[in-house]
Order: sequence, then C-alpha cells, then structure tokens
Amino acid sequence: MSAAAFGTANRAGTRHPRGAADLRLAPGAAAVWAVTLAGVFSGWVPAAIVTVVACGALLLVWCTARSARWASGVLVVLLLIGVSAFGIALRTHQLEQHPLRSVVEQGDRATVRVVLHAAPSPLQGASYGGTRAEARAVVRAELRAARIEDRWVRAGGDVLLLVPTHQWRNLIAGHRVTVEAALIPPRGGDLLVAVLPVYAPPKAVSAPPEWQRTAESLRRGLRQAAAAVLGPAATGLLSGLVVGDTSGLPQEVVHEFDTAGLSHLTAVSGANLAIVCGAVLLLLRLVRAGPVVSALGAGAGMLGFVVLAGTEPSVLRAAAMGTITLLALVLGRNRSALPALSAGVIVLLLFSPGLATSAGFALSVAATAALIVLAPGWSAALHARGVPVGMAEALAVPTAAHVATAPLVAALSGEISMVAILANLLVGPVVAPATVFGVAATVIAPLWDRGAELCVWLAAPELKWVLAVADHASAVPGATVEWPSGVSGGLALAGLAAVLLIGLRSTRVRWSLAVLLLMLGVVLVPPRIISPAWPAPGWDLVACDVGQGDSLVLATGVPGEAVVVDTGPVPGVTDACLRRLGVERIPLVVLTHLHADHIGGLSGVLDGRAVGAVALGGLREPAWAMEKVRREVRAAGASLVPLSAGHRLRWPALQLEVLAPAEALARTASEERANDLSLVLRATTRTTRILLTGDIELRSQSRLLASDRDLRADVLKVPHHGSRYTIPRFLRAVQPRLALISVGHGNDYGHPSPLIVGTLKRGGTRVLRTDRQGDIAVLTGPDGLRTVSRGDPLRPEP
Repeated sequence: MSAAAFGTANRAGTRHPRGAADLRLAPGAAAVWAVTLAGVFSGWVPAAIVTVVACGALLLVWCTARSARWASGVLVVLLLIGVSAFGIALRTHQLEQHPLRSVVEQGDRATVRVVLHAAPSPLQGASYGGTRAEARAVVRAELRAARIEDRWVRAGGDVLLLVPTHQWRNLIAGHRVTVEAALIPPRGGDLLVAVLPVYAPPKAVSAPPEWQRTAESLRRGLRQAAAAVLGPAATGLLSGLVVGDTSGLPQEVVHEFDTAGLSHLTAVSGANLAIVCGAVLLLLRLVRAGPVVSALGAGAGMLGFVVLAGTEPSVLRAAAMGTITLLALVLGRNRSALPALSAGVIVLLLFSPGLATSAGFALSVAATAALIVLAPGWSAALHARGVPVGMAEALAVPTAAHVATAPLVAALSGEISMVAILANLLVGPVVAPATVFGVAATVIAPLWDRGAELCVWLAAPELKWVLAVADHASAVPGATVEWPSGVSGGLALAGLAAVLLIGLRSTRVRWSLAVLLLMLGVVLVPPRIISPAWPAPGWDLVACDVGQGDSLVLATGVPGEAVVVDTGPVPGVTDACLRRLGVERIPLVVLTHLHADHIGGLSGVLDGRAVGAVALGGLREPAWAMEKVRREVRAAGASLVPLSAGHRLRWPALQLEVLAPAEALARTASEERANDLSLVLRATTRTTRILLTGDIELRSQSRLLASDRDLRADVLKVPHHGSRYTIPRFLRAVQPRLALISVGHGNDYGHPSPLIVGTLKRGGTRVLRTDRQGDIAVLTGPDGLRTVSRGDPLRPEP
C-alpha cells in the first residue's frame, strides 16, 4: 500500500482509533499458509498425514477442553489446518495422477488445447536485439484437452507456455488455442501440469468472451492516447500504474525502479484498487451519497478495475487486498482490519494454493499488515511530537511498508534498497492523481479521443516526476547494499528489524544507532563513489554486463586484441564494453548457440573492428538467427567457421579447447535443444583455467560427466545464467574458486536460482553476478586470482 492510497482514503473520511490489534485469526492464517507451502513442495502424502493428525487433534481438544477459554481458538486453528491440508493433498494428488504425467516425465511432445488466463507477457530482463521475432513471452493457461497416443483426452490443470512474442502478441485472456510442443516438468511449488516451450504460432484460435474483448479495447485505447502525448518511458509507466502492464517500460527504467524501491508502482496491487475506489468514494461523498450508494459505487469501481486489469491470480489477489485496505482505511475500523486481512489470506490460499509460493502475494500481505498494525501507531507518535497529520502519515506509511517487506525483498534479490523510503515519500503525493487520470483516460478513450489525451496530458507532470525520482534515486552511490539471499537472509534481516524496532524505543539506542549509521556511511560510501581504474591492468577475462545474456572477452596476450565468446542481446551494450576495454582486433568471435541473448549484439562487436572469423557449433537453428548471423558476418567481411568437440585454437597467452558438443550430435538435433547443444569451451591462460559453458542444461552436463574429462577449472561461467537446470554434481566436478553469473537485473526467468548459488557457496566458491557487480574482470597477480568490477575496489580472491 502506498502513501498515496493511504492519503486518498484518509481524505475520504478515515480516522485511526487507538487500540490493540485483534490477532484472533492471525494464527489460523499463518497455519494455513505454512501447511499449504509445505504441501506444495512435499506432495500429497505428507499433506494427507497432516490432515489425519489435525482431525485427531481436533477431536481430542473438542472432547477434553470444551469449557476452556483457549479451546475455541485452538479448535479454529486445527480446523483450518485440516481443511487446508486436505485441499492441498487433493490438489497435489491430482497433479501426480494427471493423464499427462508420463509424457511430462519423459519430455515427449504432445498436442494440447488450452484457454489463456492472460495476454502473453514479455519476459523481463530479456532485451532482445534485431527483429521482434527474437523475443519470448510467458503466458499461463488452463488445460482443456490433450492428444495422447492418437486420441484426445479431457484434462484439466494449469500449464505455462513460453511463446514467441511476435506470433502471440495479439492474443488475450479467454482465447482458446491449440499448440504442439515438448512438455517439460515444472519447477517445484508451481502446481503446474507442465511447462511448454512453443516455437510456432497458435492453431485453431477461437474468439475470447465479449467482456474480455471490451477490456482489451479499453487497454488499447489507453496505450494509444498515452503514445500520442507522452514519450516511451512515461507511456509505459502510465500503463503500469493503471493496469500493471509494464511491457512498454524500457529496461533501464525497470532497473531504476527496482533500485529505487519503486517497482511496486507498476504491479497491480491493493494500492491501485484503493486509489480508484478511494476516488469513487470521495466523489460520492462530495455529492452526499449515502453509505449504501457509496458502497455500491466503490464495488462497481473495483469490479471494473478487475475486468480492466484481467482476472489472473495477481489481480484477484490485489482485489482481495484492496477490499481489506478499504475496510481498514475508509471505515476506520483498525481492530477489525487485521482479522479481515487474516480471513482474506485464508480464503485466497484455500481457493488458490499456488499463491503460497507467490512473492507478490507475500509482499502484498506484508505491506497491508504493516499498514494496519504499524503505520497508524507510528503516524500518531509522529503527530504527538509536533509533525502535521498529513506529513506524519506520508512518513509512516512508506517506512512501515519498507520495514515489513525488506526481509522478503532481500531474500528474493539479495539486496536492500537504502533509498526506497525517501523515493516513495517523494512520489507518494503524485501517484494517486496520475492513476486517477489514467483510469479516466482509459474509460473515455473509446468515446472521445481528445478527452482521453487531455486526461493523459494532466497526468504527464506526475509521470515525469516519478521517472525523475527513480532516475536520481537509483544513481545515488550505495543506493542498494548486498544482503544474503534466500530464507536465511530474509530471516536474519527480519530478526535484525525486530531487534531495532524494540531497541528504538530507548533514547540511548536511537543515538547509538545514529552514530553507527554515520560511521558506516563514512567507511562504506567513499569506496562506492571512487571507482577503480578501468580496464584493470593485466585482465585475462572480462564478463561484460549485457543484461540478460552472455558476452565474455578473453585476452590473447596481444595489446588491443581479444577473443569474444557470445555477444549479448543488443549491439550497443556489448560494443560499449569492448570500447572500455580498448579492444580493436578480434581474431575470433564464438557464438555458443543461436539464441537472441547470445547473438543479438553481434553487429556491435563487428562494427569498426578487425574481425577474423565468427565460429559456431553444428546446430544452425533457429533459422531466423542463422540468417541474421550470416548477413552480419558477410557485411563485416569476416568468415564463418564451424567448431565442435576436439577443436583447439592458440594465441600467445590463450588456448581454447572445445569440449562439447560432438558435430554429429549437433547436426541431428532440433531448435528446442539449442541450449543443451551450446559450445562448451575450456580457456587456458598463462596461470588460469576457465570453463565457459554457454547455456548447457541437464543432458549436456550429464554427457560431460560421463565422458570422464577433467572438468576442473579456476573460473566457471555458470551455465544458463544460473538456471536451476544445473546438476550439483557437475558444479562439484568443476571445483571452481570463482563462479561468474551473467544475468539481467530483475529478470522474470528466476535467474540465478538460489539453489545453484547456494550449492556453489557451500562448496567454497565465490559467486559474482553482472546484475550486481557490472562488468567483472578476472586477473592474476602475486596474491593469486583476483577480480575487479566497474565501481568496486580490487579484491583478492580467497
């Protein structure tokens, strides 16, 4: 919940009476969440056992403690545990017995009929160069039928489709389509039947319902009105504020919002609904509408917003949270707000258990709870010390929300934003009017183009202000600090926050904390401001920060010359990295495989440099990518050469050996196996051995392990951006001292997997990521292997 939503509802008549929070339903909500989470990951058998145990405990308490005061609360918790455990056991058992189970486990192909839950969403972090044909999108769908052994079988359940954006971009929620694809197992906790990588346009497309077409027409009208008045960044931001559509936001703006702690503004949440419904209530109260009319009007506004934004789970979650927020803020009944939040969590998890693993759901609940429990007390305390009411609320709301959500954010990203509170305080007053003007433009657009553009024009100053705050906040030295990711990191930060909140009640502790923060600022800020010299003298390898993609540069020992392995997703970023390194001659460019995030920047590498040859493996798919490479290589006057297992190449200070794949294997494979058929290279410098693995996954890693090759290396370029499709035994066989992960900030692929990062760290490997360190140089010196990152001090490798 944003301060804007808080303020909107408050101006509609909210008051915050003091009193202890009503925690009666909170244990039940926590129990349902914990049971659902455990059942999602452990399967139906443990969940069934919990069901039986809960029923037995319920009966025991009922018979022995009916007159005790505490009995009713315990009975409610046990009942909820039994119901949720039974529900998740039933759901997971259905998945295990699904007709497609054997097909999924074997990775076979199948033809399925599905109904889309939403429009395809371009994968964040995948900045694809060239044509739109290279982009990929993700869309969740409901399975209706599958063709198994030449017969159609009715089947339910959810599937996740990875589709080419340009061929699916006109589809919306409600479209029924038929697709043929390989079925691969989903990751744990997703409650999906399968994941389907699709490389073709949909077949047998049937029209969506009329109300879905109407909603899409409204969204299209907003985009057209915004594009006529605003620039690309402001247009994308307005769509994000109104309906959560961030597909038009440039990647650099997405990064700025993440760093500044403002990414919640562009996600459909209870704040969006509270702003819209708060505006409706304020309007109705101005015309002296009664409580019944006001309630109906707010309900209609909420229903319209849900239809406009779509009915996927995230929007329905936001509707529930928005309803709870309005109950708390508009009605001013804080003591009933926490039970309402707990009840909302219980109902949502019982009907949609997949939300138990949703980061968005957890963040939404945490922020709403903070608004209910912490913000009113903090606001009152500030007001008691002379701070005006409006300013007190504006300070209390983002601070409470940040404190409550920071452990979750740290667990997910491994970072803590140090500027989030100030950034949210600065943008808070303008978010509500920008959203209201955007919604008005959406509603007016089908009837009156000029009127819609006028509403967008009124929102323009607010949008520009938000973009400016994000830009300047993200540029502050030390805007984010690293923190251990995963459950342990989140729990550690939560514990630290709890200790600080308790300790801050003491004046002595407050002064001590202020002195400590000042000392940390003096120690930590200067190194972040003073950047080391770049390029680092004597570098052997540089992992360029190209976003969600790969581009690695290997020194050959000749000044101004280097070998480039992969070229990233876009030309300009890779070209800039090579310019910073002073690379003017490239005897060889190696493309490990023909996916856009590895070849998209080829033209930037070739432009203005002397390039000898471009090498690639035996798989020449996808066809569009192969044609792109041929065209750009021909234009640069370079030659195209094949590489396969066994090839060796030498330069004065560099030797390359191709470990995989075998030529025969690559030439007989299909496009869907492009990742697994990436070229695997072992680079040997004068003192360091480096393993470059492209995007290889389980099959290729297994083949390398079975080959009995010595895979040990000092430095490992982690396969597939740290994907979970990595065998821990493969990592142990490499035994790297340093692992480099080339990955895009805030990507939607889940890269890198905390499981893989944790496996590497437990093995004593130091892990560096381009989304955090930027360009990373590896070099050797008297103290052994060392690294230097752009903007970070030189560090010896332990």
